Parts: sequence; C-alpha cells; structure tokens
Amino acid sequence: MEIRNRFMRSATTSAWSDEQGMVRPEIIRLYERLAKGGVGLIVKGHLYVTDKAKAHIGMAGISSDAQVPKLKELTDAVHRHDGKILAQINHAGYYSIVDRAGPSEYNASNWKARAMSKSEIWDVVDAFGQAATRAIEAGFDGVQFHGAHGYLTSQFLSKQTNRRTDKWGGSLENRMMFLKEVYDEVRGRLGGDVPIALKMNCDDFSLDGFTVDEAAYVAKAVADRGIDLIEISGGGVGQKQEYRARARSSDPDLSEASFAGHAAKIRAMTKPKPLALVDGIRSLRTMEAIVEKEVADIISLSRPFIREPNLVQNLERGQQEVTCNRCGACQTPEVFSKMMLRCHRE
Repeated sequence: MEIRNRFMRSATTSAWSDEQGMVRPEIIRLYERLAKGGVGLIVKGHLYVTDKAKAHIGMAGISSDAQVPKLKELTDAVHRHDGKILAQINHAGYYSIVDRAGPSEYNASNWKARAMSKSEIWDVVDAFGQAATRAIEAGFDGVQFHGAHGYLTSQFLSKQTNRRTDKWGGSLENRMMFLKEVYDEVRGRLGGDVPIALKMNCDDFSLDGFTVDEAAYVAKAVADRGIDLIEISGGGVGQKQEYRARARSSDPDLSEASFAGHAAKIRAMTKPKPLALVDGIRSLRTMEAIVEKEVADIISLSRPFIREPNLVQNLERGQQEVTCNRCGACQTPEVFSKMMLRCHRE
C-alpha cells in the first residue's frame, strides 16, 4: 500500500457511536475532513471485535455484519479524497464494560477481573479474524491490531497481568502466543496482499510489566512473521508517570517525542520494517529529525488532528508546529462519550 506522505492519524476514539456500535454521521464527517486535510494514513478509532470486548460507552463495533454498511460509508468518504484507512480492531479485556476478563485474574483498587478459559481465548482469536474480514468488506485498506495501552493483547504480553501456566503464559514466547495466533488467523483470512499493522507498547511503564527489551523481541518476531507496519506507543496496566522518562531519547533533536529512545532500540531489531512513532511530537523540526535519523518512517499523531484535521496542509503552507497544547479538555469525563469528539480550546 502506498500512502501520499509520512503522516499517520493514530487511532483515536470519537466515543460517539450509538448503542449498537454504529458510527454516526458526525464520525463519518470527521474522517472525511481528515482525508481532505491530506493525512497519508488514517487509522479508525478502535472497533470492538465481540460485544463483550467493548471498552467504553460510544465505542464503535465490528462484531456484527449489521455494522458494516455505516463503516462502508466512512471508508467511501475517505477514499473520495484519496486517503487510505485501516480499521483498528480491539478487545478491551480487563477494561471491558461488559465482561472484565483477561489472561489471568486481576485485582485493581476498585475492580476485579476474571481469567479467560482456553476455549474463550480461541473464540476471541476467531472473533479477530471475523472482524478483519468485515473490515475489508467495509472498504478498509487493511487492519491494525491494538496491542498497546493495557487492552487484551497488551495484557497477554505483560508478565504482570499474564500469570498463566499453560501455553498462553509464562515465558515471553508463551505470552506472545495470543498475538501470534491472532495474526495467523487474520493473515489466513485476508491473504498476503492486505496490509496488517500492530500498535504496541514500547514499555508498560509499570513496576513488573512489559519492558522495552521484551518489546524489541516481540517486534522482531512479528516483523519476521510478516506484519506490515508497527506503531510504537506506550503505557499499560499499572503504569506510573515517573517511569515514562525512561523511554525518551538523549538526543536533543528528539526531545519532544515521548518514546523516541525506546523506538530506536526497537528499530534496531526490526529494520527495514516500516515503523510509526506516536506521542508528544509537536514541531515540524522534530518530525523531520525522526525521519532523517531513521528512528521511524511515519509520524503518527492523535490530539493534534483533533484540533487541526487539516494539519498536513497547514504544515505544507509553512506552519512550524501543531497548535494543540495537550490541555486534555477533549478527554474529560464531562465530554467523553457525551458529545462528538472535538477540540474545546478557544
């Protein structure tokens, strides 16, 4: 798949689908604006693969054939403006608002989750395959697995959350078995010509979770297996703010990019597999440095595109940095899932 530039809109939920997981017209218009604004590769905000996989109110679904027609309207709107779009498919695991279940039992301060049975794990693997098939029927150019941010795939990879003693847990090889099986299932259904991407943590930023050395190993394994694009992000179950500094680069040209240091380590294991990097990137100078220093091939942005769907065009016209100041007003409980995603800064 060829994209028109090195900009990627990282998957960002609008939290504005209806109770059946159908995207509303406002969501379709948002993605059309992103395509008109010149984004090279758009990733649709996460889509739940089964009804039990739903992470929050307003999350869109791809668990049923009934959801496909509206998603097709969305991809048609993107393609009318020569954009490319991937469907991010996901299972919330412990963070499900329907059924908190993951690789092992887990007790947080204000909730508890149960362990999935072996048959349930295989059912979820199959659900990812079915969701990927629906994505292509809906006109998406490919799919991305959400393997970051403490959702189910991330939970299986982490020794903090995966304490199973069967083939799905224990060693890192076993903890990555779920990801491998999902990839094999989807690749078997879609064939070799459809792009498959992975969003993964470079670090859980927790005391005993997924580390950058493990991330580099997993990234190399999936790259060798045939994944087409890896997007580097960070933060899992039990993350602590004070640990995030360890992912930064010592290179002052890369100081904005939150995960540039870890990304360089992963890049060394996966090159020449295409790599995207997200989080904290603000200036055109830093974007150019990331590409020129071969830390990543693609600049992935989330909140900047909420404020400026036409950011790519603005940069082409001479703008030197994004205008989003990361105030977080677009994500507060007062607005999240209660109105369509938008920038609330005047």
